[in-house]
Amino acid sequence: MNSISSNLNIMIKASEKASKILIRDFGEIEKLQVSKKSPSDFVTNSDLKAERIIIEELEKARPNFSFISEENGIKKKKDTNNIWIIDPIDGTINFLHGIPHFAISIALKSNNEIVSGLIYDPIKDEMFYAEKNNGTFLNNQRVRVSKKNNFEDCLFAIGGKLNIEPNFINRRSGSAALDLAYVAAGRYDGYFQKNLNLWDIAAGIILVQEAGGIIEDLNLDNLKNVNVIASNPNISGKFKEKVVNF
Repeated sequence: MNSISSNLNIMIKASEKASKILIRDFGEIEKLQVSKKSPSDFVTNSDLKAERIIIEELEKARPNFSFISEENGIKKKKDTNNIWIIDPIDGTINFLHGIPHFAISIALKSNNEIVSGLIYDPIKDEMFYAEKNNGTFLNNQRVRVSKKNNFEDCLFAIGGKLNIEPNFINRRSGSAALDLAYVAAGRYDGYFQKNLNLWDIAAGIILVQEAGGIIEDLNLDNLKNVNVIASNPNISGKFKEKVVNF
């Protein structure tokens, strides 16, 4: 097993504890109480319960760290240089429809840089994590971005409504966090999306970077409307050129 920091260990334990709620509720989708937050954005009791568990576990271990979370927004504490960024369920729509493709996402932003990130898919029991200068791992095995350079062999993940060239081989998964995790693990060759929330992609940023990938068009000062394009370095320039009106 690779060596991990105490901060990452805290993140792993928090995500594993919260995942028990999500696994249980996912098996009882029809019993969930759902409130509509916007036409394309739902919040469930599971979201709120999972976020509460994650925050409680992180606060217990690091009481002075600040928070940015999907449901509770910004919570400033004594230490404003270290900020947990939390999305308790990235892929809520999938979750609500019984599609087993969603994840817990936790990142640590330190002095305006993402230094640790974790994306945990509880249904598949896949834990993606990375720390600055220590590589990216999937369930304790080192992973890296793909090495493909021929577009005809590539698979791209696309989120949101974008104009793309018709010859792209692409798919929409419903989870930005897992899209970035899959780029980091070499499953996807590239991913792009506009107007994301920071908590959707914070952990995925360091996963891709530490797996040897290129990630661009980021503004970590923005909580919303963040644009992201990620890929392996062999195709990054060409990929960005071919994304129409990015």
